Amino acid sequence: MSTPLRLGIAGLGTVGAGVVKIVRQKGNLLADRAGCPVTISAVSARDKDKDRGVTLSQYAWEDAPVALATRDDIDVYVELMGGADGPAKASVEAALKAGKDVVTANKAMLAHHGQMLAQLAEDHGAVLRFEAAVAGGIPVIKALTEGLAGNDMDRVMGVMNGTCNYILTRMQSAGLPYAEVFEEANQLGYLEADPTLDVGGIDAGHKLALLASVAFGTQVDFAAVELEGIERITIDDITQAADMGYRIKLLGVAQMSGRGLEQRMSPCLVPATSPLGQLEGGTNMVVLEGDQVEQVVLRGPGAGEGPTASAVMGDVMDIARGFRVSTFGVPAGSLSETTPAKTATPAPYYLRLSLEDKPGALAKLASVLGDAGVSIDRMRQYRHDAGAAPILIVTHKTTRDALDAAITGMDRLDVVKDAPVALRIETV
Repeated sequence: MSTPLRLGIAGLGTVGAGVVKIVRQKGNLLADRAGCPVTISAVSARDKDKDRGVTLSQYAWEDAPVALATRDDIDVYVELMGGADGPAKASVEAALKAGKDVVTANKAMLAHHGQMLAQLAEDHGAVLRFEAAVAGGIPVIKALTEGLAGNDMDRVMGVMNGTCNYILTRMQSAGLPYAEVFEEANQLGYLEADPTLDVGGIDAGHKLALLASVAFGTQVDFAAVELEGIERITIDDITQAADMGYRIKLLGVAQMSGRGLEQRMSPCLVPATSPLGQLEGGTNMVVLEGDQVEQVVLRGPGAGEGPTASAVMGDVMDIARGFRVSTFGVPAGSLSETTPAKTATPAPYYLRLSLEDKPGALAKLASVLGDAGVSIDRMRQYRHDAGAAPILIVTHKTTRDALDAAITGMDRLDVVKDAPVALRIETV
C-alpha cells in the first residue's frame, strides 16, 4: 500500500476528538477505501492535559497552531478551532503557503475570508475543503460540486441551524413561549457561547453565503446576506401559522435574479406538508433546485461529534484518493463579484400587529396597506387584550419593498401599538 496520508489536527473539542476516534477506530476501513493509510502525526489545542475521551500520547504536540500547520511530517492540516480570525486564519494561511492541503469546519472564517483563502490555496498548489462547515453531516458541498455539476442552479434553501429548528419545533409541540424554550436549549448546551450567533441567524447566514458561492459561482459575500433572527417569534405566531397549514422555520434562501444575487436568512412560513415543514428538532435540511434535476432534498444531522467528524473525514478521504477540486467548485479567479440584490421576488406575507381597540383603527390600517400597493388576502382578529386588538393579515403576493413601505406607514399611525412582525410565506 502507498505512503500514508498524514494529518495534523488543530482543535480537539467535540469535532476534533471525533476525527481522532474515526482515524483510530476505522484505520483498516479508511486505508482500504483511500488506497493508503490515513494517520495522525501531530495535534494542537489550548489545554494539553484536558481529558478528551481519546488517547493522544502517540501524537506529537504543538502549542502553536501555526507551528503545527507547517510541520514537515503532515500532509493535511485539519483546522477545527473556529473563529473568523486569530489562530485559525493565521494557521490556515501558513499551511496553504507551505503547500499543505487544508480541511476545515470553520464557516465564519470562510464566510469572511473565503475568496482570499481559495486564491491562496490555488497559488500554492493546495486544496481547501470545507464540507463540515455547512449542514454538519449532510454532504451538500459534494452534491453541488460533483453530483449536480451539470446543472445551472436556480435556488438553494434550507434549515441550517439545528438550535433554531429545535426551539421553533419545541415551541409548537409543547405550546411553550420562546423565552422558556430558549432557556431550555441553553441548559441542554445547544446554544453558542454568544447565543446571537444561533438565534440571530448569523451562524446559518455564514453557511448560506458559502452555499450561494458554490451554487452560483460567485465570491462569498456574507455582508450581503439579509439577516433576521427568531427572537420576535411568539407562541401565537406558531399557533396561528399552524391554523393556516404552515410551520415557521429559520430559512435560508439564495437565488439569482435579474437584479443580482438574493441571499436571505429569516423566519419564514412553509407549508406544513412540505419536507421543510415536517423537519423536527435539531435536524438540518437543504433543498437544491437545478435546471436538470428540478429539486433535490438532503436531510440529516447538522451538528455533533459524529456527523461533523464524518464530514471532515469525507474531505480527508477525497484528498487521500487524489481527488482535487477548487474550493468553491471553480477556480477562485473565475468566481464573479456579486451584485447584491434585496429580495424582490414577490411572495405572500404573514403580518402580525396589535391595534388600539377603537373605531376606525382597521380603516386606517387598510388605507396604509392600500397606499403601499399591498393587497389583503386574509385577515383575522383575535381576542382583545388590555385595550389592544391583535390582528393577523396574510397578504397577496407582494414585494418586500412594498411591505416595508406599508410598515413604515404603520409606524406613523397612532392606532398601532407595537412594531409589526412580518414573515415571508415561502414556496417550497
